[in-house]
Amino acid sequence: MDTPQPATVTQDEIHAWLTEIRDLKNTVTALRNALEQELVDKKRSVQEAVAAGSTEIAQLKSTAAALREALEQARIDRDKAVQDAVVTANHEIVQLRSAATALRDALESERQDKERSVQAAVRAAHDEIQQLKATVSTLRDKLEAGRAGS
Repeated sequence: MDTPQPATVTQDEIHAWLTEIRDLKNTVTALRNALEQELVDKKRSVQEAVAAGSTEIAQLKSTAAALREALEQARIDRDKAVQDAVVTANHEIVQLRSAATALRDALESERQDKERSVQAAVRAAHDEIQQLKATVSTLRDKLEAGRAGS
């Protein structure tokens, strides 16, 4: 049986292996550093995204609050405008009713004045008719007395 003979390794082979090991260690170190830098960059990106999201959320909340306030103010303004319109309409209704009452009263007064005037004219005409009848009767009596005496 043959026993394996120890392999003889040359100084150049050892040097080549050591160089390869050193190069592999440098590569591992560089890859580890790159991986750590990538993790730092990802964390920074996540933090920036979270900060940007938080800022946008705060702005959206502020905008929503401002819109809510504007809507509430618009409702208040609309209610005030409606209330003012109702008050104005009620004042106008009161004025129109007052004017209608005044016109009705004036019309009634005119009607009563006209009725009094008509009654006064009728009485005056009646009195005049009575006077004329009395005059006619007197003249007739005188005329008959003058005919009878002639």
